[in-house]
Amino acid sequence: MKLRWIIPIFWSVAASTFVLFALIMVGKLLFYSSFATVNANLFFQWVYRNIGYPQTYIIAGIPIFLMAAVYFFKRDKRILSERYLVQITQHVQKIAEGDFELKIPVRSDEELGQLAGNINRFVERLNTSLNEERRAQQTKNELITNVSHDLRTPLTSITGYLGLIEQDLYRDEVELRYYVSLVYEESERMSQLIQDLFEYTRLRNNEMKLQTSRINLVEMLHQMTEQFQLQLESAKLQARLHFTSPQLFVLGDGNKLRRVFENLITNAIKYGQDGEYLDITGHLENGVVALDIVNYGEVIPQSDLPHIFDRFYRVEKSRSAHTGGSGLGLAIAKQIIDLHGGAIGAFSDLERTVFSIRLKEHRG
Repeated sequence: MKLRWIIPIFWSVAASTFVLFALIMVGKLLFYSSFATVNANLFFQWVYRNIGYPQTYIIAGIPIFLMAAVYFFKRDKRILSERYLVQITQHVQKIAEGDFELKIPVRSDEELGQLAGNINRFVERLNTSLNEERRAQQTKNELITNVSHDLRTPLTSITGYLGLIEQDLYRDEVELRYYVSLVYEESERMSQLIQDLFEYTRLRNNEMKLQTSRINLVEMLHQMTEQFQLQLESAKLQARLHFTSPQLFVLGDGNKLRRVFENLITNAIKYGQDGEYLDITGHLENGVVALDIVNYGEVIPQSDLPHIFDRFYRVEKSRSAHTGGSGLGLAIAKQIIDLHGGAIGAFSDLERTVFSIRLKEHRG
């Protein structure tokens, strides 16, 4: 394609040579013919004396070649445009048949090239919209499936225990109270799942607005570990807090951040009981508050680490919902941190499991 200009040049040379030869023949015919007028003979004699015939051929050949070149270059461009238009039409037809991955070759030096580029961008956006719609549909189906599964388990237990109570299938009041307590626990689980699902949906749809203020995370985490003291003692864990500064300020929503740390601390207590400590550390890194919540219990497999912040994802697939929770806690934590413009990640090996949070420091 880069040597395409050779074709019109060739035809321009050929056409100008033919025209020049024809003019020479006509000139000779007029000069030597008996039909030549006196004026014609005088004209040719003047040309011969003042210009000369080789120079005359060159002078006459240049404009003839230029006119031929203009004609053949325009003709070649028109042919290329027609072929390109046919190519665009064929591609558009294939796109109309559903091949949205097809790209039309773009020639930037032509108006049709701009049209092809616009078509490609339109198809790309259409393809993106279709993929997003398919993902949304898949997400909705997965959401319905997971919610139905997680609600069915406690609902089955509630129905079963209430059926025993309804049919008086209990030995004494102690067993009755035991059944009632199980029903209450299962109803609490259903309530928590519905609340988590509602909060996660609002976060995903950006319906939840942040009520931001200046927060000292050191103070917040000290208060929260005191609140979790009973759970820590029950799990035989000791909380150790270490901060490089007594004040690590961020601009955020206190209630939402508290929910994040509640989820992470609860998770650390639940799966860190094989260890003795729950460590919370914090320091500054180039204007960023870096927090780590560390437990020394169960290891998260490397294959599961990229997915632990996905909704309804549980590391142990065989684990019951009672042990594994709703599967939304870490997903909610990630959404809240994302809303704050921060980052959350996890690392796990045989020695420890670390959940890391990074938030921008707020300097008052």
